[in-house]
Amino acid sequence: MVLVRLGRLAQLHSRNPDPKDCTMDSQTRDTPAAIPVADAAAPDSVVRRIEVATARFRQGRTRSLEWRRDQLDRLAEFVSKEEHRIQDAVRQDLGRPEFETYLAELWPLLLEIRDARKHLKSWAAPRRVPTPLELQPGSGVVQPEPLGVALIIGPWNLPVNLVLAPLVAAIAAGNCAVLKPSELSPTVSALLAERLPRYLDPECFPVVQGGVAETTVLLKQRFDHIFYTGGAPVGRLVMAAAALHLTPTTLELGGKSPVIVDDSAKLQLAAKRIVWGSFMNAGQLCVAPDYILVSEHKRDALVAELKSAIEEYFGPDPQASPYFGRIINERHFDRLSKLIAEDKVAHGGDTDRSDKYIAPTLLTGVTEDDAVMQEEVFGPVLPIITVRDTDDAIRFVNSREKPLALYVFAEDRQVQDRVIAQTTAGGVTINHTVLHIAHGGMPFGGVGASGMGAYHGKWGFDTFSHLKPVLKKATWIDPPITSAPYSGWKRRALGLFT
Repeated sequence: MVLVRLGRLAQLHSRNPDPKDCTMDSQTRDTPAAIPVADAAAPDSVVRRIEVATARFRQGRTRSLEWRRDQLDRLAEFVSKEEHRIQDAVRQDLGRPEFETYLAELWPLLLEIRDARKHLKSWAAPRRVPTPLELQPGSGVVQPEPLGVALIIGPWNLPVNLVLAPLVAAIAAGNCAVLKPSELSPTVSALLAERLPRYLDPECFPVVQGGVAETTVLLKQRFDHIFYTGGAPVGRLVMAAAALHLTPTTLELGGKSPVIVDDSAKLQLAAKRIVWGSFMNAGQLCVAPDYILVSEHKRDALVAELKSAIEEYFGPDPQASPYFGRIINERHFDRLSKLIAEDKVAHGGDTDRSDKYIAPTLLTGVTEDDAVMQEEVFGPVLPIITVRDTDDAIRFVNSREKPLALYVFAEDRQVQDRVIAQTTAGGVTINHTVLHIAHGGMPFGGVGASGMGAYHGKWGFDTFSHLKPVLKKATWIDPPITSAPYSGWKRRALGLFT
């Protein structure tokens, strides 16, 4: 039943914001990969590629640190040499400017690769842990070991980074991985399938294209980990399918990420940073600010600054701006258009279905009962809700599902600390938006309805590893305290360690 439902909803698997809903030494970069791109009409080909990856992992191909470093280097080479192809593919699918693709996708990916390459030896080394007196003589370590073959299902909104950043962690941890890019970004999907095997080991890291049939076939197979980025409806189905094999799962979902603007905030700076985070990629970002909470006596001033920032970034006609993207497809365009209540438009509101264009839009007079507050917006529509004060804003946030991100603009340190202490979110950025996800030393992931598990840096390495405890006991002595026959002195002796 789960997989039947998945088949019906698989078109949503890559970030649907609507809750209704092996070695290559003999190859060159310009010769075809040894394993052909999966035929979208051939489920048997999908299964065969998983079997090959499993065989290569069991043969130990991915285990050595030298091999892992080599694959990371090849992935960095892919990003660097294919940069223009990637930017062009993303522009075709999303209308996104080249610099924004570099900023949001390629630059963070290169940093992730560099970090993994630099720290690989220490991450993979046994982690010594102190051995308590009662277990002496002996020593204990935690040994990271690869899980096996992972499935990485990517979304369409950041179709390169959100497939390849998890892959960095999977490679560093010594795994094979089957990559499933989103069919909703077909140009990028085709590029990854055609170009990536020219760099990476194509047997260990096959790319599977396709939609409903391929996703359903993939989720019927046994993997050692599933990493899914997308919407909560399909996330539930992925988790249910994984449960059939007791497969551990990382879910990177989303939700309505709030912005709290305190009265102490620098409004002009806040507005610029909110506009940057809200309308990057035309708002199609899982950590984009979803709505603003601001006091009534600061609202009008904030709206004025937001309007000014929009015009500064995108000019008087954002549709003509080379810096503003487009909606992924007509279905999402139609969904977003219905969220724009004309009587609440404070700025923008213009739409052009033939161009899949929706202007950067501000809505005021919004209440929690409005349609735009019933689902993750995931587009260039930003509702603004008035509250009495920051404590009221905290209560509002806590009355809803736990968000993937929370943003606070405040100069008052006590306000900052109070919001952090009294709310829960996947991540928090103070006096900016989105940037917490670029910090490789911190985990990125959701909580509650916004996801489970985390990655980036060492956190990603650990996600794709089994941290195996190993206790070594000495043989030169064999204390009889835990073995039969049991006696009162043994019980008393054990009590000394409690």
